[in-house]
Amino acid sequence: MKRKFFIVLVASLIFFGLETPAQVAEMRLSLEEARQYAVANNKMAKSARMDVEASGISVWETISSALPRVEATGSFTDNLKLMTTLLPGEFFGQPGEKIPVTFGSQFNSGASVQASMVLFNAPLFVGIETTKLAKKLSEENLIRTELEIRESVSSIYYLTLVSERTLKILEEDIANLSETLRSTQAMYAAGMAEATDVDQMASNVTMVENSKSSLERTIELNYNLLRFQLGVSPDTRLILTETLESLTEEINVEAILSRDFDLNNNVDYRLIEGQEMLSALDLKSRKASTLPTLAGFYNYGTNGMGDKISELRWFPNSMTGLQISLPLFASGQRYMQIRKAQINLDRARTTKALMSDQLKIQEKQLRYNLISANLQYQSQRDNVEVSKRVYASMENKYRQGMASSLELTQANSIYLQAENNYLTALMNLLQTKLSLDKLLNNI
Repeated sequence: MKRKFFIVLVASLIFFGLETPAQVAEMRLSLEEARQYAVANNKMAKSARMDVEASGISVWETISSALPRVEATGSFTDNLKLMTTLLPGEFFGQPGEKIPVTFGSQFNSGASVQASMVLFNAPLFVGIETTKLAKKLSEENLIRTELEIRESVSSIYYLTLVSERTLKILEEDIANLSETLRSTQAMYAAGMAEATDVDQMASNVTMVENSKSSLERTIELNYNLLRFQLGVSPDTRLILTETLESLTEEINVEAILSRDFDLNNNVDYRLIEGQEMLSALDLKSRKASTLPTLAGFYNYGTNGMGDKISELRWFPNSMTGLQISLPLFASGQRYMQIRKAQINLDRARTTKALMSDQLKIQEKQLRYNLISANLQYQSQRDNVEVSKRVYASMENKYRQGMASSLELTQANSIYLQAENNYLTALMNLLQTKLSLDKLLNNI
């Protein structure tokens, strides 16, 4: 009986399958891999690419307005009761009377084909230039969106690595403090330490553990921000393969500072320049609205008439011609539109000049910031080594009874502060380099 039950159970598992928990997706990403993945999958980047596609369609939509058009029309009419009119009787030899006469035929039918084309329409031709420029600007906007995504991913990547390094330092500090606490408790039991020493060390452990718990929540938030930028599901497990050391080793301050700054390589400047060009085209279009419009057409058709559908008589017709429209007077409206467009162009040129000045100042400031951040980073890196040695020495003295718990606590606080200052300086160096790279379009 048991054997039969076992066989049925195995067969059921094979048939229906074992239920296993859903596997969590895992991604291992270097910094550059994270940037590339985000550019390809971020929803803002996808939207910007759709804008480029839509602007390309708009170009052809505008161009099609200047291409030949062919239209066909047809009609069929059944005159249920023909129109009757009165004619003078003199036409029929009955002077002084009105004779009712019916005109037309029972059935009328017609068909025609007309081809037309704009020969000259200045605003339309300017509109084609405008849509082409709008497409170019949408492509520039896509570049800026991708650049901002790469910057955001880099910043979050840096912040996550720094937070994880801080967490590791706190864990090591908790381990050291816990060991010191156990030693202090043993010394207190042997009568070599006071109860306040035990309380002080326990308080230190609790304080650092609270900082660790808070930091763990911050790290999870950083990963969620990175998942959002990457466009992956919230339950995706991310593993960052870069280290702070590998990232800082790649920083060559002298090489970065040797790069020249070309305004034309800055996407924000190119977008402002594009806005100036749009304003110039708007002015050109307003002026073009005062010019005549010329169109040509050709029409061919045929009309059928008769009292029976099977006996319609057909008469062809055709014509060709030109149509011209000349704006003469608009009560000053066009003049005011031209004046307004000129003001907008002047404003766009002023904005462009202002952007140029701002970018040049920003470039000089970022270069100065990079030099300062690098010096601060090197100084804080050396300071960590010094404070670490001081803490180790103080810990040794404390265990030998040559230092108080307060002195050990102060040394530990100084060490943690030095580590925090070092990581802050490192993050500042990475962010300053990132800002300069973005300005130079080098991310």
